[in-house]
Order: sequence, then C-alpha cells, then structure tokens
Amino acid sequence: KGAPAVYGPQKGASPDDVAALDAALAHYAKVLAGTPGVGAKAAEYAESPGAGAAGGIGYGALLVGARFRAGIEVMLDVLGFAPALERADLVITGEGSLDEQTLHGKAPAGVAAAARAAGKEVVAVCGRLALAPEVLGGAGIRRAYPLTAVEPDVAKCIAEAGPILERVAESIARDFLS
Repeated sequence: KGAPAVYGPQKGASPDDVAALDAALAHYAKVLAGTPGVGAKAAEYAESPGAGAAGGIGYGALLVGARFRAGIEVMLDVLGFAPALERADLVITGEGSLDEQTLHGKAPAGVAAAARAAGKEVVAVCGRLALAPEVLGGAGIRRAYPLTAVEPDVAKCIAEAGPILERVAESIARDFLS
C-alpha cells in the first residue's frame, strides 16, 4: 500500500501511472542508499509508515532526523482539540468522501479515535458515504450524514453545498439535541 497506490488514483493516476510512480520512488530510495550520511537508512525509511505522507515529505523529514508522528495527532495538538473536546457533548467531523482511505490516517478517523478515547459521541458529515454502518462504528463514528442522502446529484451537492449542509445540520440537531 505505497503512497502512489493509495493516493494516486484519487489524484487521477492510472494503474500505469501508479506503477511508474512506484518504480520512480524505489529508484529514488536506491540512489539515496548510496549517498554518504543517508546510506542504509534510505531503504528503511522508504518502508516506514507515513513516509509517503504529504507527497513524500514524511520520507524527506525522516532522512534529516525527524521522528514520525501521525499528521492528525500534530493537527489536533496545534488546533487545541483536547481542551475543546472536554467541553463537547457531541463531536462532528467530516470530509468530502467518507471511504476506505478515511480509515487510514485521515482527519475524521483521527478525530473519532480521540473523541472515543474521551468517551464522546461522534457523527460525520460527508459529501459521499462509501462505508457500511458497522465499519463506521468500528472507527468510532456513530452515524454519517452524507449530502448525497439529501441531494443525490453530486454536481448539485457541490453547487448548493451551503443550503444542503444546513439541512444536514437540522437532521443532526433533531437526532442528537432533542
């Protein structure tokens, strides 16, 4: 599950593009393995979880001595999530497409994990939902509210996101605040 295979298709890469990107990254790591000061660590770091994060910035950071920390952990710290979470009764998170990639380090999964650890309930708002309820539950998300449940036409969801989000917010309020 290298970075090109995971993120390439969502950015428009074809299967041939993914293979070419994987080959280029392997070649790059091999070249770096022969570089003084980097050597054997280049191949090791290339296989490290998170090395492909942010377009390979994770790999470059490891090469210069950084320690890996999941991006969502950093963002939650920077944004002051823990103190806000203490005051919350319900946590609402979301992203454009709630799908398998969500479960592999994307913000909603990280938010849900932190909220679940604090005993808080989590719901998600998304443009499109591609996860079964039991998978959502396993990720700590009690329920998802896709815009496509309100308006099945994706183009309309994009064009009229504000009013559709208001309708979704009304549903969340009805379900959790009454």
